[in-house]
Amino acid sequence: REVFINLIFLSNISLSMNLLPAVNVEGCSKIQTNSFFFFRLTSITLFSRNSIASIYLTGFVDFFISIFILIRIVISEFCINSALLIYKEFMTLIKKLKDKKVNFEFNKEYIRVVNEKIQNNDALFITNAFKEIHPADAADIIENLNENDREKLIKLNSFKIDPEVFIELNESIQSEIIKYLSSETIISILKNLESDNAIKILENLDEKNKNIVLNSLPPKDRFALQESLSYPEDTAARLMQREFTAIPSNWSVGQTIDYLRENKDLPEEFLEIFIVDNEFKPIGTVPSSKVLRTSRDTKMQSIMLETQLSIPVDMDQEEVGHLFENYNLNSACVVDKSNKLVGMITSDDVLTVLKEEAEEDALRLAGVGDEEITDGVFKKTKRRFNWLLLNLFTAFIATWVIYMYEDAIKEMVLLAVLMPIVASMGGNAGMQTLAVTIRALATKELSAGNFSKIVTKEFIIGILNGIIFAVIAATIVQLWLDQINLSILIAVAMILNMIVAGLFGILVPVALKRMKIDPAVASSVFVTTITDVVGFLSFLGIGAYFFLN
Repeated sequence: REVFINLIFLSNISLSMNLLPAVNVEGCSKIQTNSFFFFRLTSITLFSRNSIASIYLTGFVDFFISIFILIRIVISEFCINSALLIYKEFMTLIKKLKDKKVNFEFNKEYIRVVNEKIQNNDALFITNAFKEIHPADAADIIENLNENDREKLIKLNSFKIDPEVFIELNESIQSEIIKYLSSETIISILKNLESDNAIKILENLDEKNKNIVLNSLPPKDRFALQESLSYPEDTAARLMQREFTAIPSNWSVGQTIDYLRENKDLPEEFLEIFIVDNEFKPIGTVPSSKVLRTSRDTKMQSIMLETQLSIPVDMDQEEVGHLFENYNLNSACVVDKSNKLVGMITSDDVLTVLKEEAEEDALRLAGVGDEEITDGVFKKTKRRFNWLLLNLFTAFIATWVIYMYEDAIKEMVLLAVLMPIVASMGGNAGMQTLAVTIRALATKELSAGNFSKIVTKEFIIGILNGIIFAVIAATIVQLWLDQINLSILIAVAMILNMIVAGLFGILVPVALKRMKIDPAVASSVFVTTITDVVGFLSFLGIGAYFFLN
């Protein structure tokens, strides 16, 4: 009996926890599970030896044995759950990446352990744990802590946040943590970072602390950072790093290799070497791999690529991203107004920019703005308020159109039942066209040369979609309500609204772009309002003509 009972509760555990395959025992039915939290036991029928079968003579005995099995299952599940928690705490899936370990799973239990160490002021444990993992993973742990725990962590006497970890934090968390850091700590972090990352940190400081930090830096570093900060945000100057490799055109490969070995101020990693003339103006580039494969006596000028793209310091970061994407660049030099080399932009920085721009467009399209998941409740509410208020006013415009046809709705109540279908389909079609148009504007695929062609294409798409869904909607209405007039009405209104949705889905963002208004911010509210108004106007207007006249 004990053997059978143990196999039965092991089978249930495997079904409910997905740890083991289902256990099939000859002469025993399976335990069926209805959900994770409760289950139903089927009757257990044993066809084995007479000595075991005699135990299950009555349903009364069977009932008590079932209760016994239930207790054993609950106890076993509790034990295995506890074992799993301990296992997840100490056995995380890791993979070596250079000299760091990358964690692919940070569960709640892992975060709980870190929280406990913070409460116990065990800074040594946390410091050692962060050293064993990749900086990006350490930043993820810090971001998953609540605000109070982050503050306690930063204020621990023996804990010093690694500069590489700090730069991996999102901007809102950086701004929050900076408030708890002393000026000396911030200076120490900046000295161990490249200039482009240092600029990102300085941007999050208020003017007072920014000046304190800058005045504490060496004159050379202070001048370079101040010059970058003098340019507007979202420009190439804020994105570039001042550490780059540049040599005169008359140097040989041997001289270049010796310089690269002896100079300690060069960036840790670089793919290209810039060739400059006597006025420090870039005239070409040489891949570092090509230098290693060329004989020492060869002149650098003879192996350089002369078609080097230069980026002005005041170019918008989004434009920089398009250049990297179009020309498949790994790095590019940045020049000032005199065309002198002042910095370098690498592909990893551009990748970050493109990601941020895509996120920004997606958030603005939804009316959320530059919102972070770590922002507080009141901050998020304030950012969303203006957008929702604008939507409220546009909703009243659509409601006013419905009010105009109050008499028609009273005469034919079915109009009120069906009119949301037309408006909803038009709104969805308009948002589809809008999303494609905003993407085309952002990637420069939509221009004056192909504008009329694309508008014509959207017009045809609107007609085709309108006809297809008009037939579907009319068929459903006819089968449902058996009124041919209503079927024709919804079909005509559907075609009109789908055409309008396609046209205004492209016209609205283009018009806003020409008015110097970000189409990602304001387009959706106008498109949805237009499709709602046209949908209600066409459906109710035609309906009023048919049913009241």
